[in-house]
Amino acid sequence: MAIICVDAGTTVIKAVLYDATGAESAIARRDTVVSRPAPGHAEQDMTAVWDAVAATVREVSAQADGVEFVAVTAQGDGCWLIDADGAPTGPAILWNDARAAATVDAWTRSGLAATAFRLNGSSAASGLPHAILTWLRAHDPDRLDRSSAMLTCGGWIFARMTGEAVADESDASAPFMDLRARAYSRELLGLFDLEWAERLLPPARSCPVAELTPDAAATLGLPAGTPVVMAPYDIAATALGAGAVAAGQACGILGTTLCTEVVVESPDLEGDPIGITIALPGGYLRAFPTFAGTEVVRWTCGLLGLSDPAELGELAMLSEPGAGGLAFLPYLSPAGERAPFSDPLARGALLGMSFEHGREHVARAVLEGLTMVIRDCLAATGAAPTELRVCGGGSASATWLGLIADVTGLPVRRSADAEVGARGAYLVGLAATGRAASIAAAAAEHVRLRDAVEPDPARRAFYDRLFEDFLTLRANTAGTWPLLGDLRSRT
Repeated sequence: MAIICVDAGTTVIKAVLYDATGAESAIARRDTVVSRPAPGHAEQDMTAVWDAVAATVREVSAQADGVEFVAVTAQGDGCWLIDADGAPTGPAILWNDARAAATVDAWTRSGLAATAFRLNGSSAASGLPHAILTWLRAHDPDRLDRSSAMLTCGGWIFARMTGEAVADESDASAPFMDLRARAYSRELLGLFDLEWAERLLPPARSCPVAELTPDAAATLGLPAGTPVVMAPYDIAATALGAGAVAAGQACGILGTTLCTEVVVESPDLEGDPIGITIALPGGYLRAFPTFAGTEVVRWTCGLLGLSDPAELGELAMLSEPGAGGLAFLPYLSPAGERAPFSDPLARGALLGMSFEHGREHVARAVLEGLTMVIRDCLAATGAAPTELRVCGGGSASATWLGLIADVTGLPVRRSADAEVGARGAYLVGLAATGRAASIAAAAAEHVRLRDAVEPDPARRAFYDRLFEDFLTLRANTAGTWPLLGDLRSRT
């Protein structure tokens, strides 16, 4: 008997078939489209996402001699609205949408976001439900009237599979959950003038399990009644899949978001109001997901006329560490930045450019700038891990892994799995269906890591100084972000 796990990312949907030993035996992938119909908007067709999920599951299920269960993880945050019949009332508004940036800026500057952090453990961001709902009430109230539940991507897929509209506790964590009580907070709803939205919040459960409906079973090529598990959303499932299951263990996702995260026993609601805190079975995840990650790498490849990220890494190696004095601030998202600081006006910059710089210096500066952000986020966790486990598309770059080791001073280890988020869903599914005593026990049996990339002591000392310079340059440049925002609004 096999197990199928789905990882529905922002740009790629993956389904993985695990054999009886827990090994990856087949993987299917489908690209998805992020539409940007207006400046700052990031949307997806919800039906198209489901169709891509169905196609990948059908492809791998055809190679299975029976399936024990299906587990699902997916991109988090955003706003996936459905009506009373379970049909979409419009496109999904994604986690990296920026239409509500002005609202979030106002919440941050007034102190409202910091007040909410003391209950919720998560900073405000334009792609979180409270910001999107506020925007919709002002600009598309009819859609809200037609909607009966607000899901996330994982909740949408689970609903299509089982007919149940629920939320895993990880998805429900931000922005409306009182983390200590692990329940939706009317106080938080009131802070954001969103009492009216309480009817849209689905019941929150830890790793819900339900059965595959006959209609969904026919679509997926599986028997009706097959158990379906909703695992924590992708950044949390990925940490688990990398084996970060105990307090103090750290994971870095080198994907559409750069997400640096550490498992903690309890939420810290008294520290700086930055980052997010996610409820996990038996603990919490302190996470710092940025708005810009490997998209910056792809953007740079286009800018420099390179064919792929591997070529960027090769070009970067032609430059000495420090990129000849060229510094890069990688805040390229139209939504600004949310980790390890929140500023919807944040923008990227190449600093120190002169005729002495070539393409290799730009390539090196970009990878160094992204890596400085990883170190910055790791410092913000307040943890002192002994290693950093990494995954995501960027982890295929030996150049980048070496930079991460040198800049953070930590051994860097990759998972042996091709799809780490799906592996996390697999571990959760084993525990949720009683096939493993716990997620930690499942991880001990099934998580395998590759050899560590060790930091070079000399380069580490060099990058310690460069990191301080990076922070200074960012602080000085941040004063120009409001002016740049004004310029954008006039053009």
